[in-house]
Amino acid sequence: MEFLNHFKILESLIVIIIGFLIRLFITKSLKKIQLKFGFQNARILVTNKIISILVYITVIVVVAIIWGVDEKQLLIYVSSFLTILGIAFFAQWSLLSNITAGIILYINYPVKIGDTITVLEKDNNITGEIRDIGAFFITLKTPEKELITLPNAIILQKNIKYEIKNGN
Repeated sequence: MEFLNHFKILESLIVIIIGFLIRLFITKSLKKIQLKFGFQNARILVTNKIISILVYITVIVVVAIIWGVDEKQLLIYVSSFLTILGIAFFAQWSLLSNITAGIILYINYPVKIGDTITVLEKDNNITGEIRDIGAFFITLKTPEKELITLPNAIILQKNIKYEIKNGN
């Protein structure tokens, strides 16, 4: 029995080391991609965080299976968690739309962090430099040095005026 526990410890360490090496390889690859394609550092950092979280979740699941967690029980736990998460998102459509809009803004939108935009409103235009594009909100820094957060869905729904810098 003691030999079996030592073997499980060894297997767990191997899985953790492999997970760490995969994360390290992906981080280096993302840096090369950043240099090759000129992506902003903020985008690379967010992508790296997401990939790191997925790698570590995978490592945790594999280690749990090594130590004898039943796959069916693990599947029930994960499906229950995703069901609760789905109900929460269904209850908050605006939350889900803001997350989706955040992904669209982050990946495929003509403006990026550091650009100055004007959100064209009926009565009051909002002008500011994009400081952050989060999962739910975009943060603008106004010329008066105020920070304004706007829901991502609003940014996609409103007309935006932006300046093209350096011919890009």
